[in-house]
Order: sequence, then structure tokens, then C-alpha cells
Amino acid sequence: MASVTLSNIVKRFDRTEVVHGIDLAISDGEFVVLVGPSGCGKSTTLRMVAGLEDLTSGEIRIGDRVVDRLEPKDRNIAMVFQNYAIYPHMTVHKNIAFGLRMAKLPKAEEEKRVREAAQILGLTDLLDRRPAQLSGGQRQRVAIGRAMVRNPAVFLFDEPLSNLDAQLRAQMRLEIKKLHQTLGTTVIYVTHDQVEAMTLADRIVVMRDGRIEQIGTPTEVYRTPASMFVARFIGSPSMNMIPGRVEAGEIRFDGLPPLQRPGGLESAGGAVFLGVRPDDLKVAADRPAGAFAIEARVEVIEPLGPDTLVYALAGSRELVAKADSKVTLHRGDVVTLVADSGALHVFDAATEQTLRRQEAR
Repeated sequence: MASVTLSNIVKRFDRTEVVHGIDLAISDGEFVVLVGPSGCGKSTTLRMVAGLEDLTSGEIRIGDRVVDRLEPKDRNIAMVFQNYAIYPHMTVHKNIAFGLRMAKLPKAEEEKRVREAAQILGLTDLLDRRPAQLSGGQRQRVAIGRAMVRNPAVFLFDEPLSNLDAQLRAQMRLEIKKLHQTLGTTVIYVTHDQVEAMTLADRIVVMRDGRIEQIGTPTEVYRTPASMFVARFIGSPSMNMIPGRVEAGEIRFDGLPPLQRPGGLESAGGAVFLGVRPDDLKVAADRPAGAFAIEARVEVIEPLGPDTLVYALAGSRELVAKADSKVTLHRGDVVTLVADSGALHVFDAATEQTLRRQEAR
């Protein structure tokens, strides 16, 4: 196991800079997820840690070693890719053992490691099969097993679940999390799926346009987003954003009632966006004192089992809220949407950065 430290990492392709001075410290044994939309630089960053891309400038350390000039094979890392990259003509056993054979490990030690990995990953009964006889999830476990047997200091995962269906992705997320808890190895995991990031990570690194927008635990990133981008990207459905202006102790909106200025606001005035997550905006029977409350007309209803998503128009602004599934709603109903004042976020319209600091809940 080892820590990973990225110091002022820059990557250019010709004259185009795609990673702009990233700084990131990952602790020994930590599970860190790099998440963001396509083109944000997350996979390029991972490939630089792996040694598959050269740095333009900066420094990468794994443990106490500077590794940015070392070959991938000398970095003591193991990588699992989106495509399984396993050999179709080899059995599961031979696929898992392939790297060990290339390293000329003694036969007894090779067999021991393969059997241990197969037991942890539930592949013991499949060791004599070939990849064509396996499901997608089983093939991905073979790829993970081949990485495991090398006993790396760091595991690197590059969108390993993208080719699986929704049910298999959920199953493999659980298995990867259990694997990390069992092995305790440092993991850097890349995904564009915010559900994967939230469920797997000790800490999430949200990236945008080659820069880090925010680093924090899943709860911190979800409950205290540092910017409008993070607020919209993390969470589904996305956070409601209502444009307004801070004036005379209130946030005023076009065509909507004003809101008394929330405590902790770090701006005296100017254009803002009021943000509230659908999870925090509820269809309610009354208007509690001190809460954010607004009337809206129901447009679309999406039953989800225990809850119902309600898409409603407040003036010309569409908001997404939640209602108890036992509440009967119809298109055209006028409802009261309520959120506790502590659940409100305020962002500067010019910089898109948060203006209200809150504790993660």
C-alpha cells in the first residue's frame, strides 16, 4: 500500500492544455474517485499516474518515490480498464496468472496467488472456463483478479463498469467496495457516473475542464457543493436553480415571492442563484414558519416506489420536488413546495461559487 501525491500536474497535447496544474494528495489505503463529464481530464490524469501518458510538468509520487519518469511496470500499480482486456483463448486461471508468468514467479507462489484471488472474487468454480463462457460481470472480475495477484501498491480503475447493464453495475459496485475493504489497497477510480462516485468513494474529486472543482467526502460534496457545477453534477435529479437578486435583506425573484435573506450569506447584494435539491423540496400541506415555501402547478409525476418525483411550474420556472407516494397528485394540481431554510444554497451568478457556507448534514 502507498499514498499518491500529485503536485501541479499539467498535461498538454501539442499547444492544447487539457490538465491545468492539479494538486491532489491521496492517503495510504484511501478510495478516491475522480468524477466529471467527458473531456474533463479525469482519465488523462489517471493515465499519467499509470505512466501511460507523460506529464508536461509537475510531479507524481507513489509513497516516497517520484515515479513520473518511471515505466508503468516499475511503478507498482495495477490498472483495470473499461474493456476487460482478457485473452479469449486462455482460461480464467491463465488470464489471472498471465502477469505472474511474465514476471517468472515460482509456480507454487503463482498458484497460491491465483487461488486466493479467485476465492475472494467468487471465481474458484470458473478457473477452467474461457471468457466466452462468462458473463460481463464475471469477465470484469477476471480482469480485477489479474490486477490483484500482482499485490500492487495502488489500484487504478478507468470506468470499469461502463460496459455492464444497470443490475450488473450495482452488483459490481458492491463487490469492488467489499474488495477494497478486504485488501485495504489505495484505489484511484475514474467514472462519469455520480452514483458510482457517491457509493464507492472515501473522497470524491469533482473535475471540470481539466481542473478540480471540489474535493470532499460524498456527504460534503452533496450537501455543501462549492459551485453551481458541482451542485448540478452531483445528485439526480439535478439541484433546482432559481435566479434572483439580494436586495434589502431579501432574495427577490421575477414573478415569485421574495425570500428573507438566509443566514450565513457571504454577499451583501447582487445577482445570485438560489439552489435547493429535489430531496429537500417537499410537497407539503402547509407553510411552516421560517421555511422556504412556494406555490406551483403540477406538470409531470414520476412514481419511484417510496417517493414520487413532482415536476411543477412556479411562475415560469420548472422545479423538481418530492412527495410521499401515498399522496395522490394529478397534472394541474396547485401544491405548496416547502424546504427548510438550512437546505438552501446561494451561488454568485457571476462566479458560480457558493456564497453560503453550511455544515454537511
